[in-house]
Amino acid sequence: QVQLVESGGGLVQPGGSLRLSCAASGGFSDINTMGWYRQAPGKQRELVATAGSSGFTNYAAFVQGRFTVSRDNAKNTVNLQMNSLKPEDTAVYYCYALALTFRSGIYSGHWGQGTQVTVSS
Repeated sequence: QVQLVESGGGLVQPGGSLRLSCAASGGFSDINTMGWYRQAPGKQRELVATAGSSGFTNYAAFVQGRFTVSRDNAKNTVNLQMNSLKPEDTAVYYCYALALTFRSGIYSGHWGQGTQVTVSS
């Protein structure tokens, strides 16, 4: 069973910064992609940023250079440094991993439980 444990959410003022962390454990032999999605109330879950095992990164257009995703392949962790936060960044942020599981022998997507980020004065 792949487990993704997130940390680092919270309340921050507009213009502030937060760092989210996620650690993957259990039941996999490889992770292809790790990253972050978010879901605001009444909206669909959307991509924020991902990092491939080769180092390739992908960002949503709304990030606009404010966020940085980083990954440690050896530790199976992924971080999201968020700067210049805006009220519209308020959402539950979910860690995501595309992992090769022992049980299935194929790559499948897995989600963390989510961490709340609230940007408000």
